[in-house]
Amino acid sequence: MEDKFSDPVPLDKQKRILEKLNQGVMFEKFLHTKYVGQKRFSLEGGETTIAALDAIINTAAGHDVQEVVIGMAHRGRLNVLANIMGKTYEQIFSEFEGTAKMDQTMGSGDVKYHMGYGSELQTPDNKTIHLKLMPNPSHLEAVDPVVVGFARAKADVMYKSDFDKILPVLIHGDASVAGQGIVYEVLQMCNLDGYYTGGTIHFVINNQIGFTTDFDDARSSDYCTSLAAAVQAPVLHCNGDDPEAVVKCAEIATRFRQKFNSDVFIDMVCYRRHGHNEGDDPKFTQPHMYELIEKHPNPREVYVKYLLENGESDARELAKEMEKKFWADLQERLDDVKQNPLPYHYQQPEIWWKSLRHATPEDFDQSPGTAISGENFNTVFKALMKWPEDFKPLRKVEKILQDKIKLFETERKVDWATGELMAYGSLVLEGKDVRMSGQDVRRGTFSHRHAVLRDEVNDKPYNRLSDIPGAKGEFRIYNSLLSEYGVLGFEYGYALANPNALVLWEAQFGDFSNGGQIMIDQFIAAGEQKWNRMNGVALLLPHGYEGQGPEHSSARLERFLQMCAELNMVVTNITTASNLFHALCRQLTWPFRKPLINMSPKANLRHPGAFSVVEEFTSGGFKEVIDDPRAETPKVKKVFFCSGKIYFDLAERQQKDDRKDIALIRIEQLYPFPAKQLEELYKKYSRATWFWVQEEPQNMGAATFLQTNFKSINYGVISRQPSASTATGFAKVHAQEQAEIIDTVFSI
Repeated sequence: MEDKFSDPVPLDKQKRILEKLNQGVMFEKFLHTKYVGQKRFSLEGGETTIAALDAIINTAAGHDVQEVVIGMAHRGRLNVLANIMGKTYEQIFSEFEGTAKMDQTMGSGDVKYHMGYGSELQTPDNKTIHLKLMPNPSHLEAVDPVVVGFARAKADVMYKSDFDKILPVLIHGDASVAGQGIVYEVLQMCNLDGYYTGGTIHFVINNQIGFTTDFDDARSSDYCTSLAAAVQAPVLHCNGDDPEAVVKCAEIATRFRQKFNSDVFIDMVCYRRHGHNEGDDPKFTQPHMYELIEKHPNPREVYVKYLLENGESDARELAKEMEKKFWADLQERLDDVKQNPLPYHYQQPEIWWKSLRHATPEDFDQSPGTAISGENFNTVFKALMKWPEDFKPLRKVEKILQDKIKLFETERKVDWATGELMAYGSLVLEGKDVRMSGQDVRRGTFSHRHAVLRDEVNDKPYNRLSDIPGAKGEFRIYNSLLSEYGVLGFEYGYALANPNALVLWEAQFGDFSNGGQIMIDQFIAAGEQKWNRMNGVALLLPHGYEGQGPEHSSARLERFLQMCAELNMVVTNITTASNLFHALCRQLTWPFRKPLINMSPKANLRHPGAFSVVEEFTSGGFKEVIDDPRAETPKVKKVFFCSGKIYFDLAERQQKDDRKDIALIRIEQLYPFPAKQLEELYKKYSRATWFWVQEEPQNMGAATFLQTNFKSINYGVISRQPSASTATGFAKVHAQEQAEIIDTVFSI
């Protein structure tokens, strides 16, 4: 029988609460003494958080949980690392003093209150529990979807999707939980098939102020946790000065999550002792409030006084004894007494990560072989093109598949969508997992993928990759909620947990990725540098100028290229089905992991020029550069190199005019840039004049990137005129602009 809320707290639990309050307060006092004026985003005023987290972890361990994944902002992070995660003072202070050893192979590092940590804890009941604190940037709440994505991946790969075994805990500030839309996006995931994690505990350190903004300027809702009502998640309101009530709430919340697999909120009202950081003067903006705070005892002092006045004689003795211990421990810390780091056993996905290495420039001289055997090709292709006997696909979809079979049988070719699904199928056959999500990805925005068919009679779904003979891996594909920021963060987190899963996110149109820009800037482009964490997430971003207007043309290729440095990610603009196949397989073949940003076609999904013959799948690997197969070298006077859709427009005209004096070269990978391959072709066509051609305006696309990063050969640039908007919204103007580019190429 579980304790009732009104039951008195037993002595051993009171001792544990006081011990955790002691640790929390002592850590802050120690830092305040030793590192005067240094930014640390202290927990002072909210130290009861330490007792609450301790209670969540211990209760969770007693209710089947084997792993807790925590995401939090800066406030109290160092305290949590020391007193919950077991990171030693020495490790933390080496970061304060700038003597922390960076991994010498790479990494600019990040400030101390952004770093992640993992540990293995023994609870008072002798249960072992794994703890993970996710690394995060300054962008409040951005880590939330990463945590739940990470937890989902760990559940899938380690616990056979038993979500009771892993618990996500998100620690919020009151201003950010109310003000940041990402919290709502993550909350809406809680009961969705693709994003379900068995419930998240949300712990709000409610210090009633956001930087310098009072709560009545920070929200319109009654409570910062009012959004919990959207999913009927219970909210437990408690006071940080009443640690016994807070701990009881923490235990109830954990048991509730384990029993009902629901999200649950704890709103702990407390205060912030200092300004936003320790060098900040809060009296500038809240003079009256800070006059009260100055006189107010900390939660440890409040609890000691409570025990001395209201406790049993044992509790009073305990309080006196622990008061002495508190000051002795503090002095011991100031005397730099060494602590032992906790022992740690690597979990299977971590062992997989440890077997990988960081990339070197030489790795990108040539792609690894990613060919599939003829036998495996036939196995996957046949599985893709059939369905159960009792399943009745829509007649229109059946015809689409019959056309694919006919193309294969008559010309030994496959189209773009089949090439993509062949990659997933071959990985699943190898025992790797593939996960894909995004808006309407099962069908595909442009009705090309049809990864999941629907029965026209009863609406039942059929996953075309679910029945590949001998496949050990799993293919999971989910139509996402209407979110970019949250969903992209979730997929990044999923890929962070398991290096043996190909994780993909597709934007409905490429430019919609700007809704997830924080994830791209802070995590995808910089995570390996900042936190020494590799990630192989792939972004498929439809891109290409077809007269569909400014919001449906450009995936902002230039932005991604501008972020490229130090081999941080791979940017491709691929033109053939087989090259897409090899690019996707390469993601898990490399002995390292890199994010892949692919500019995907729209109109060219069905272009015969994008079809590939079987032999291109059963031999070789990804081609960074594709030479002109029709070019007769001595006759070539002009070389036009380009990437993506514009190639097909140029090739059509080249064939129509039978121009033997022109060579068209495709750059399939823009970063890491294949300069060596291109320089070889420059030697081959040494007598020709070279031009870079793009359909994007001159201030967009790859032009600026190339002019900055590729100077070993001379070339001109042909493009649209510089523009503030990515594209025109008028079909006639688009056609005229496109024709001008093509005419310029063939008349220059």
